[in-house]
Amino acid sequence: MRTALNNNKTTNNQPAAGGTFVMKCGGSTLAELPDSFFEDLVKLQENGVKPIIVHGGGPAISDNLSKLGIETKFVNGLRYTSEDVLDVVEMVLAGSINKGIVRRIGQSGGKALGLSGIDGQLITAQPVAASAEVGLVGDVTEVNAALIEGVVKLGFMPIIAPLGVDADGQRYNINADTAAGAVASELGVERMIVVTDVPGILKTVNGEKRVLPSVTVQEIEDMIQTGEIYGGMIPKVRAAIACIHGKVQEVIIVDGSEPGILSRVLAGEEIGTKIVRMQ
Repeated sequence: MRTALNNNKTTNNQPAAGGTFVMKCGGSTLAELPDSFFEDLVKLQENGVKPIIVHGGGPAISDNLSKLGIETKFVNGLRYTSEDVLDVVEMVLAGSINKGIVRRIGQSGGKALGLSGIDGQLITAQPVAASAEVGLVGDVTEVNAALIEGVVKLGFMPIIAPLGVDADGQRYNINADTAAGAVASELGVERMIVVTDVPGILKTVNGEKRVLPSVTVQEIEDMIQTGEIYGGMIPKVRAAIACIHGKVQEVIIVDGSEPGILSRVLAGEEIGTKIVRMQ
């Protein structure tokens, strides 16, 4: 069941008051984000915009696994997840990473509430089709939109760690891009912003890599086939494609180190790569 969060379009080149957007921030980006990024995020909140953040934490998970002597292995961009690995994933994502984001928003004068997908059965999941190869990795079957809406109505920015749970209480590690796409689709928000450490989707043109300002779903599929999109970028664009099939109108991939990036995107500036529906 989708919620009725206010998703007004931008006007006069400014973010719409009361507008809602979902932002996904990659784990490799989080530690490098400047204080100005969070100040920009808080300014948007103060102006009536309602951000919903889903975050990753891959490098920190790998570091902690290494300290504990647990092997890190990836299969097609997804982390192989045993119960031992899942303990560390939950500790890092729902613990240090999640609360670190909440703290930084608080230090910038904002209001945020940290949650994992397990809290209140926020994200219900089932094993992915390739579970024999990747272990306890989950696909999202349902998002508790009412819980997210309740947090937003209380005036807090929901900060969501991508973990899931099934009816039997089994936990699942969920790719952060997949989780963000599911949240955006369920809420029916107008836009999803993917904050990374790259300026967008790159394509080689005349021997030089350039950022594609706009790309269609078919063009993405072609670039995956040719190998121009590879590794961890594949689930990122796949999640973007998945949420475009819902009420989401646009998915924008941007570099989080760019000054005022969120306000600029919401004000309509053409920056990063916009993934659009097939024409």
